[in-house]
Amino acid sequence: MLVSRAMMNLLRTSFVLILLLAATGTPHAQRKFETSKTLGLTVGTGYYLGEVNPNGHFKGRMQPGFGGFLRFNINRRMGIRASLNRTVLMYYDADNEDPWIANRNLHFRNAITEGAVVAEFNYSRYQIGNTKDRFAGYLFAGLSLYSHMPEAQIGDTWYALQPLGTEGQGTSSGEGRYATTGFAVPFGFGFKLNLGHFSALNIEWGMRRTWTDHLDDIAGYYASTAVLEDESGPLAEELSEARIEREGGLVDPVGQMRGYNGLDDRFAVMTASFTFRIDKSPTTCWNR
Repeated sequence: MLVSRAMMNLLRTSFVLILLLAATGTPHAQRKFETSKTLGLTVGTGYYLGEVNPNGHFKGRMQPGFGGFLRFNINRRMGIRASLNRTVLMYYDADNEDPWIANRNLHFRNAITEGAVVAEFNYSRYQIGNTKDRFAGYLFAGLSLYSHMPEAQIGDTWYALQPLGTEGQGTSSGEGRYATTGFAVPFGFGFKLNLGHFSALNIEWGMRRTWTDHLDDIAGYYASTAVLEDESGPLAEELSEARIEREGGLVDPVGQMRGYNGLDDRFAVMTASFTFRIDKSPTTCWNR
């Protein structure tokens, strides 16, 4: 909680400084000419880093995602963007080369809805529609609020995992259920390319630093299958433990390692966006 508050205070301060620098560093007449608003429609995909995929970037069963954003360009270097995205993660232990992970034999699907506000900084001068500033790379960072619900499949049916408490959450021997909403810090880079006087193409990669270890529903240790079956039902017991070979031949795996306790999950989003101006005609002389 203290880390989250400190990060939020830092982000608020950063946004204020960015706005002050943009407002004071550009003459009013020029700033008015350079400001613009753009709307973007986004398609893409995403991946995550966590218990099922500890360190493999760009791995997993990639699923399509979509979203949109509104960007306010303060000048040719700075911008503020508000976005809403849907990213679907899907991973299977069976796809992993690590024998311990493959033997665990778990899987999950998680559709993440994320609303974010980020600040953008262009490497070079860029203005949508400008025939002279047609291309630029950029960095971005900000704050997002997301919701998620990991699911697992039995037969043709996907079941929400958080209500089941697969690691004993909500039972007499476990803790409370984890949250399905949280804050994240998105950061990354991208490229902007003008396609004409009113439109542009954006390509972007961004990581999300979260403070949850439950995007995959795997965090710590196995719960007692007897307790799960008795207090949460046979479905919770079945989705909690699916190992191909059990360690030591134990019937009940209670207390054995299921995940990496204390290691937060992260997810990344890769997108291509078609953006277009929505505020004014870009036909003013670019040399002004």
